[in-house]
Amino acid sequence: MDGTAHENDLSRIVAADKAHVWHHLIQHKPFETNDPRIIVEGKGMRVWDQNGKEHLDAVSGGVWTVNVGYGRESIARAVYDQLLKLNYFAGSAGSIPGAVFAEKLIEKMPGLSRVYYMNSGSEANEKAFKMVRQIAHKRYGGKKHKILYRDRDYHGTTISCLSAGGQEERNAQYGPYTPGFVKVPHCLEYRAGDQGAPTENYGEWAADQIEQVILREGPDTVGALCLEPVTAGGGVITPPTGYWEKVQDICKRHNVLLHIDEVVCGVGRTGTWFGYQQFGIEPDMVTMAKGVASGYAAIACLATTEEVFEMFKDDASDPLNYFRDISTFGGCTAGPAAAIENMRIIEDEDLLANTEAMGARMMGNLQALMEKHAVIGEVRGKGLFLGAELVADRQTREPMAEQKVQAVVGDCMAQGIIIGATNRSVPGYNNTLCFSPALIATTSDIDAITEAVDGALTRVFG
Repeated sequence: MDGTAHENDLSRIVAADKAHVWHHLIQHKPFETNDPRIIVEGKGMRVWDQNGKEHLDAVSGGVWTVNVGYGRESIARAVYDQLLKLNYFAGSAGSIPGAVFAEKLIEKMPGLSRVYYMNSGSEANEKAFKMVRQIAHKRYGGKKHKILYRDRDYHGTTISCLSAGGQEERNAQYGPYTPGFVKVPHCLEYRAGDQGAPTENYGEWAADQIEQVILREGPDTVGALCLEPVTAGGGVITPPTGYWEKVQDICKRHNVLLHIDEVVCGVGRTGTWFGYQQFGIEPDMVTMAKGVASGYAAIACLATTEEVFEMFKDDASDPLNYFRDISTFGGCTAGPAAAIENMRIIEDEDLLANTEAMGARMMGNLQALMEKHAVIGEVRGKGLFLGAELVADRQTREPMAEQKVQAVVGDCMAQGIIIGATNRSVPGYNNTLCFSPALIATTSDIDAITEAVDGALTRVFG
């Protein structure tokens, strides 16, 4: 079937989709009697489905990706021009857009100096894990190979990324997992009582739990700590006061590499170029993907310090000393070409400032909804990355049933507003509504989103 010739024959498109496409994160049984949703077009903050229905997208492409909005002709043209000149060459050689974007990216990341290209966030985290393991063999006789990860954090969909994943329902049925990954407790202060944690200085307590794991495992066996700056799919968890300062100190004292996973938070989502920059963190490795090119081309990056880079060229006489890794599509030039223009748009349109302003407005709107609706237990987040945790009882903080939370999402969808929610991730705690509108959001967009949530909460809970 010719896609161009039949793009207006949407009934045939739907039939082809039902017959041949295996969708992500979806149970297909309902498609035996119902049609899948086909997104046909996007412009700015809005998308249209196969029935012509318009939706305001409050989750940037469903998975926190389209940071500068849909329909950016300048990005499409940048990719087009680059593909005509050179579409691909293996990453063992350089390219003009690869060099230019790496330089521009590192300018935004003081303390880091090197960029490794690949095509997905999962792959970026895999590369970081491989570097940690190789450093362990090169420097520590293979002993300092363990990688710590945090409960509720998510780092990707490969087996090793799931091995570092703190979301049990996403991991279920995919074991056995890669050995050498060790979990540390989450840092959700709202749920401190579930951990038996103190009510005062919770941030320091949560960081101390990481050190206790390091001491239990043995500092000489722990190579890295992998954390999201703000936990995303595990409930939009902002770190508590005192947490990151102590985590940084713990890593330095125990010679543990700090790997920050910015796949969601990176490139403007929180109001700074990277989420870790909200907290004064000095990472050794930073992974990123979704917002790097706003979904206009596949690209992911792993940025490291020069010290990490130097570990792979300190003995040129050893034929196995360098990072023996390749990402085939890390050699595609469309990704960095799109990323360069994506970054220009963010700078020229002052979207970081807009993210702060619109994030503050959305936070205020959600807090007003919390005063109106007792089912909202807490609102949290940074910039245009916000969550509202729903509870069945504010006093006991009993989590709202996932089915009820999804009913709110469904009601908003019926209103033409696409929001997200934690689902099938953390057993018993899939109860947070998630919001991540594009960085171009206006006050009217923000108000429309929260008005839809208001109406949905009223209809679902009365």
